[in-house]
Amino acid sequence: MAYLEQNWFTAKVFNRIAMATGLAGAETLTVTRRSTGEPQRIPVTTVVVDGGRYLVSTRGESHWVKNVRATPQVGLRTGSGLSSFTATEIPVEARPPILAAYRAKLGKMVEGYFRDLPDAADHPVFKLSPT
Repeated sequence: MAYLEQNWFTAKVFNRIAMATGLAGAETLTVTRRSTGEPQRIPVTTVVVDGGRYLVSTRGESHWVKNVRATPQVGLRTGSGLSSFTATEIPVEARPPILAAYRAKLGKMVEGYFRDLPDAADHPVFKLSPT
């Protein structure tokens, strides 16, 4: 599966600002690193489709995706606090309406990722179920 590497500025500066301020609707996803068991925190934007809440990986097969697959219990911090979820990966054939809603929500911010990775199989999607 494909992966678009983050540049230094995004990884070290932008992501921290996004998590601290909620920039562009960013929420903070906390997952357990599969190699160390330590928490990994990354900014994400979830989308609601037909009453379900979903995570989308715009960059493809990222470390957080691999970590969620290994340990699907995740935390999500929003402006209203921290909530716990179990993440369940969505099959490729069920992803198009979720990806369309995600692209509609985030617009130009994510278009480059979908141009570089046009196949739905390149964008892991997880449904978040409250625990």
